Amino acid sequence: MDNEEVFRLAKPRKKGILSFIFSRFLIIAVLLGLQVAMYVMFFLWLRKYLSYFYLTMAVFTLIMTIYLFMSEIDNSAKLTWLLLIVALPILGATLLLYTQINLGHRVLQQRAEEQINKTKDLIAQPAGVAEKLETEGRCVDDLSRYLCRSGCFPVYENTEVTYFPIGEDKFRAMLEEIAKAEHFIFMEYFIIEEGYMWGEILKLLIRKSAEGVDVRVMYDGMCEMSTLPADYWKLLEKEGIRSKAFAPIIPILSSHYNYRDHRKILVIDGKTAFNGGVNLADEYINRKMRFGHWKDTAVMLKGDAVRSFTLLFLQMWNIDEKQPEYQPFLQDTGYIPEHPDGYVLPYGDCPLDNDKVGEMVYMDILNRAESYVHVMTPYLILDGELETALKFAAQRGVDVKLILPGIPDKKLAFSLAKTHYKSLTEAGVRIYEYTPGFVHAKVWTCDDVLAVVGTINLDYRSLYHHFECATYMYKTGCIPEIEKDFQETLRKCRPVTPESIKNEKWSYKLTGSLVKFIAPLM
Repeated sequence: MDNEEVFRLAKPRKKGILSFIFSRFLIIAVLLGLQVAMYVMFFLWLRKYLSYFYLTMAVFTLIMTIYLFMSEIDNSAKLTWLLLIVALPILGATLLLYTQINLGHRVLQQRAEEQINKTKDLIAQPAGVAEKLETEGRCVDDLSRYLCRSGCFPVYENTEVTYFPIGEDKFRAMLEEIAKAEHFIFMEYFIIEEGYMWGEILKLLIRKSAEGVDVRVMYDGMCEMSTLPADYWKLLEKEGIRSKAFAPIIPILSSHYNYRDHRKILVIDGKTAFNGGVNLADEYINRKMRFGHWKDTAVMLKGDAVRSFTLLFLQMWNIDEKQPEYQPFLQDTGYIPEHPDGYVLPYGDCPLDNDKVGEMVYMDILNRAESYVHVMTPYLILDGELETALKFAAQRGVDVKLILPGIPDKKLAFSLAKTHYKSLTEAGVRIYEYTPGFVHAKVWTCDDVLAVVGTINLDYRSLYHHFECATYMYKTGCIPEIEKDFQETLRKCRPVTPESIKNEKWSYKLTGSLVKFIAPLM
């Protein structure tokens, strides 16, 4: 394929009007309009029946409230739904039932659950590793046992981890590793956007496919409404790349609210895997400047732990496959990394079960921390449990520091984050904002021995509604580098102080106060 043809597949395109027509904003606006119209109709045409209307609304609201509190929805979200139902019964109840029935994704849910349940025991725990971990005294073995309740997540040795403090470093390493592929390349990304970064990767993928390498690319279905044309997978299939969109948006029947694939995974030959916050779009490597400097991170794994990321990819890929294949790609490669050390535990989080894995891992770190917990996150939209865990860690003397963006990508989310500042800082949590631009990294370090790098944000979408993944590390050689990167990033931040909170822009204060009660729905 010549360069012009690759450019045709990777050039930026304009977003289609479908991204607006089938957005949650339009659906909510239509439902709100219908409710207003109904009220007007009753007031103008059926005044003598208003008493019956009010009685009907009262009974309806009571029934929906009982239904809400009997559901398994998170408590923070229940309060939000209750406010909506009491204030706007028809709109609130319709939205609640719309999200609960989930017409557009019910088949997806059934198939995803089936694949995850069938493969829970597909990877054996490497002999002796769990037993050795029990002697370490940090209770990481307890966490490992918890994670295995919701999936197949062994803990590994014989794995080397390389940390990338910026997206550009990960991009260069990706190109080098893809060029070495001999058997298969599996890519699963939340966002693929046409441009330089994707164009350079695509050239290599097409070349590798022509050499006989099994190349598969999966991206979230929202891309077809925002960064890619509809049926982009068909263009890739023509070039020998097996491709699919995960959970494409079905007009009206589904929104982009639930069950998005927020993972970022690249697996090569079962020997090398990449994980972290970096999507395949130009802003992630600062080729395009949207919100100042884009700070993001990733890790590269070489060795045994790669098998877990291979399985995570295949679980999602095989959801709509008639004859799913697993074993050929999960065999022991015999690969021995150059500098293996410590313990590595890749894990995934699935929104289809009742296990809030991402949040539980974060809370476990906070509850066991002895000296410090340092966090980089793009969003801070917390439920009560996680906010309490952050405050409790700080109140018992742990140095809890959070680095957040200085320039937001979403002003609503930025405003919501600021509503947590006063409560957290009063408890002793120290918050900083990255002045050069936007922090997209999802990084935790603790006590010089623990670290997590992955895709899981501190917001409701990541913790409750998305498929996510991360790499948990204990005593790996890269942990000092991760903490060093945190400290270097900290030097480029402005601290949040009582004075800065008091003098915050009124627009952020007003917006945050107005939207805080619907935070669980964002």
